[in-house]
Order: sequence, then C-alpha cells, then structure tokens
Amino acid sequence: MELRQLRYLAAIAEHGNLGRAARALYVSQPALSYALKRLEAELGVRLFDRTPAGVEPTAAGSEVVRAAAAAVAAADRVAAVAERHRSGGVLRVGFEASGAGELTTRARAEFARRRPGVRVVPKRFDWGGEAAALRAGGVDVAFVWLPADLGGCESVVVHTEPRVVGVPVGHRLAGRESVTVAETNGEPLMWTDKAPREWVDWWAVNPRPDGSEPLWGPQNDNVEEMLEQVAAGAAVCFAPASMAAYYARPDLAWVPLADAEPLRVALAWPPGHPLAEDFAAVVRSLL
Repeated sequence: MELRQLRYLAAIAEHGNLGRAARALYVSQPALSYALKRLEAELGVRLFDRTPAGVEPTAAGSEVVRAAAAAVAAADRVAAVAERHRSGGVLRVGFEASGAGELTTRARAEFARRRPGVRVVPKRFDWGGEAAALRAGGVDVAFVWLPADLGGCESVVVHTEPRVVGVPVGHRLAGRESVTVAETNGEPLMWTDKAPREWVDWWAVNPRPDGSEPLWGPQNDNVEEMLEQVAAGAAVCFAPASMAAYYARPDLAWVPLADAEPLRVALAWPPGHPLAEDFAAVVRSLL
C-alpha cells in the first residue's frame, strides 16, 4: 500500500462522505471510490459501510483508519524534520475557526519578521481538531480552544473572549443588546459529534444554569456547515465573539451571551521543540 492511500482513508473517515473527501483531496469521486475498493481488496476487509448520508467505518475500518492516521502523522513528522534541516525551518501553526482572534495573525506575522528564514504554515482545524493534531504531530504549535486534552504538552492561556449566540436575521433574539443562556433554552442548538463530548457540553452550556439540557439541533462537521444551518433558521449556535467579525454574513446576527463563561485559548506545543518555543516567546511578547 502507498501513503497516498492512507491519506485517502483518513480523509474519508474525517468527512464521512466520499464526495466531500474527494473535494478535500482534489481528486474525483470515482477515482477515490476506486482507490477505496482496491485498498479493501488488498487488505481483505470492508472498511466502510454505505449510509444514506455517506459512509461509516466498519469495526475493522475504525481500527485501520486509526493506524492509517498514525502512519500519515509519522510521515508528516519525517517531512517536517527534513524541512527544518533543508532550509531555515518550517513551523506549522494550528488554529480553529477564528483562533485567538487578532493575536493569531499578529503572532504569525511577528514571528516571520523575527525569523525570516523560517516558513510559517497556518493549518486550520474544526471543532477541537487542533489539539488532536498537536498530539499526533500534525502541527508544531497550536492555538487551542479549551477545554482540551493537552497532556504531554507545554501550554499557556494567551487569550480570553466572551461568547455570543448566532441567530438568523429577523430572529426574535436578533437586535438584543444581550441574552442569557436561559433565554435560548427553547431554541435548537447546533452541535457536532466530531469533537470530544466534554468540549461539546462546554460550548452548549450543558447542563444549563437551571439544570436542564439544551435542545439539541442539527449536527455539523465544520464552521461553514454550522453557519449555513443557522442562517437557514434550523438552529442557533454559540460561538466566540471574534467569529462575528471573522465570519460576518448579512443573513446572520450575533448577540452577546451575558452569563456564559468566556472562551479561553491556550497556546500549546510539545516540550523541547525549539521553533515552537521561540513562537511561544513571540506570543508572550504580544500579550
């Protein structure tokens, strides 16, 4: 088997849909489907079951995908080490959605100014994926939305910001100066099964101050899907205040949540990584 095939597996599992995976990989869907069938034949096991929404890993497929993801991460680490020695170095900076607001962009720019020989590569993730990528070696340093598992990493909280609720324009809550979490109790809330449950519950404020559970709405795999569903009136969403600027849309309104715990963003990196430690020093200098 080839590393390319393992990357295909990881993408199919991540997107849960051959069409979306093919677009992310920049290959045609028939070519991806054919590659999957060839790999299943080579391994002698069925890796995915077809569903109305796309595909789901079989029991065997789940284990194979985990092993494939580990192999891809290891190959990426090999390439990153070689890149560091081939040039002034490369620093892969992970972040999610709006990251740590303006600090994310300012830190990358200032680091590039101080270390012009180092190539800074931003890598965006969805719904807690930046922490998993850091632990797997997919990035060298990351702005991580808490709560997150940062075991084995150095970390420091570098940013906090209030939360807002996103609603469609014309919604009963749009135009308010602020709302409480309780005032959203009757609204379906966007959520995802792509993130750890602790992360999902924190964002949803579950349980609510009155002990109730949110009214769970549609699921989504990424920011764009979430905002499309909110704009269509299918649900509301909770988000950091910076998302109102980074994802401004004429069909959405963002209202401050008066009583929700603010988002904390940590900068995290593996111990002993010299470029990551230099980047952390730059971030601290900007606080």
